[in-house]
Amino acid sequence: MTDQPSERPKKPAPQLADYPHRATDTIRFADLDPQGHVNNAVFATYFETGRVAMFRNPDLGIGVPDGTFILVRAEIDFMRELRWPGSVEVGTALAEFGRTSFKVAQVIFNDDACCASGRFTMVLADKITRRPRPLTDDVIARLGQWKFRGG
Repeated sequence: MTDQPSERPKKPAPQLADYPHRATDTIRFADLDPQGHVNNAVFATYFETGRVAMFRNPDLGIGVPDGTFILVRAEIDFMRELRWPGSVEVGTALAEFGRTSFKVAQVIFNDDACCASGRFTMVLADKITRRPRPLTDDVIARLGQWKFRGG
């Protein structure tokens, strides 16, 4: 009997349609590293563009009076290279809610291909004390309209 490495079932490729909020960013020449592709650290900046476009847009009505959303954890899976010139589309969705925090699921697409996916934990904090605040039912309802649509 030989030990064969077991193959894990492949996760389905992310679909941009599952992420209800979208933002676009430009791939800049300055984003490149010596290998000629976008540096891995810049992917975090693209994800930030998507979150800021969503959470700081007053028209979406998801802000919290005297509160702010603070990033406390970031996980990124890199799938494809990005090259200059071009642009990316960042999809953002809310994945799950805790007592004072929530998880944000995001993807970066370029030319209809997913280049990276990420999960980011955000905490609702009081603007003055900088301490975590509970997510109220009202906050969860307003954020909930942006829930992840996939399986």
